[in-house]
Amino acid sequence: MNLPDDDVADATATEGAPPSTALFMNDSGELALDTRRALVQLLAGPSLDGRRHAKLWPVLLRDEVALRKRLSELFLELVIDRDMQVAFTRQADTGDLEVPLLLRRAQLTFIDSVLVLYLRQRLTHAEAHSERAVVSTDEIVDNLTLYERAASTDRAGFTKRVHASVEKVKKHNILQKIRASDDRYEISPTLKLLFSAEDIQTLTALYQHMAAGEADPGKQPPSDDSEEEA
Repeated sequence: MNLPDDDVADATATEGAPPSTALFMNDSGELALDTRRALVQLLAGPSLDGRRHAKLWPVLLRDEVALRKRLSELFLELVIDRDMQVAFTRQADTGDLEVPLLLRRAQLTFIDSVLVLYLRQRLTHAEAHSERAVVSTDEIVDNLTLYERAASTDRAGFTKRVHASVEKVKKHNILQKIRASDDRYEISPTLKLLFSAEDIQTLTALYQHMAAGEADPGKQPPSDDSEEEA
């Protein structure tokens, strides 16, 4: 069908025009600005928290289907806990399909893992009593001294490594600093999703054996210089 010259010009202009959702030069994206921000937060990690990201949480719920679709294209799965208002991404279970891994697993030393175990237990206790899960650096050091002998290090070296582990979990937003406080932190509810009750039972049994100076028959205790995947 032949079109008048003016109609041909209009059609060509329409074909070359950016989508209505374009936000910048050469933008071919289809998602709205706030949806993209939610997607970026999920990818940047470690989580999208309804308390810390109050503007993005309703966007996540509104556009959950679109976000799941985008993440699936990257072989990622969206995990949402609506009660705790926390969401994060993890590698999708692709079975035997060989796919690239976008997310890196955090490497935990022995001290890191006992710290995470302690924080997970504190979080569970606080939730059971409808309290905020708040902890101080001194409380962490005091409670982790139980594992000092298993860490194979002197007191000063042990304390130094505990502080280093605290800094590591802070970078992953597992510990969130409380305003107007130098060394008090709130434990992120994300930790409950990352470690199941079964994981906690297994780790607790292992580290109780180690704290008592016993070798666990089912697993070789890691040294503090070794790293474990979490």
